[in-house]
Amino acid sequence: MFSGIVEEMATVVAIEKHGGNIDFTLKCTFIDELKIDQSISHNGVCLTVVRIENGCYTVTAMKETLERSNLGLWEMGERVNVERSMLMNGRLDGHIVQGHVDETADCIAMEDADGSTYFTFKYTTTPDMVKRGYFTVDKGSVTVNGVSLTVCNPTADTFQVAIIPYTFENTNFCDIKIGSKVNLEFDIIGKYIARMQNLSS
Repeated sequence: MFSGIVEEMATVVAIEKHGGNIDFTLKCTFIDELKIDQSISHNGVCLTVVRIENGCYTVTAMKETLERSNLGLWEMGERVNVERSMLMNGRLDGHIVQGHVDETADCIAMEDADGSTYFTFKYTTTPDMVKRGYFTVDKGSVTVNGVSLTVCNPTADTFQVAIIPYTFENTNFCDIKIGSKVNLEFDIIGKYIARMQNLSS
């Protein structure tokens, strides 16, 4: 479980394919605090540490994860938003994030907001996906590349988020451009409500 408050950007230093899986090796500042089997959010994807050596750690992404997320597009030197799992005695500064990416979205617009930046994202939607809670609502929560954000101006298949300078500089939003593909996790509360409505109808 995560909060969507990114700790830092890790850097991809090695990529190895093993059948349908890919091992990603990354470097970050809290490497000395990690241990094998620990869960870390990478651009919103929960991955397990499988190896720690030479000041780096390695995680494995399986086929389904690669198909649902932007991990398959990563290259050497990629900057990745990382967050360790939430402490139960800590504050929930963002919102409840599972680390289970639902799908990807494309950045289709960026505009200045007097110091901040509005990013507009477009995602694939179907009536069945909406029934499962895969949608956004105005002032609701959404996770983009592991960052907990508030939705602005949602439509059937797009939404905006306002990124303040601190978030822009300290997450890989600084690398997002028009056409960039990001990971989305829709709000788990919305998914439960959608499921309850479907079961009661």
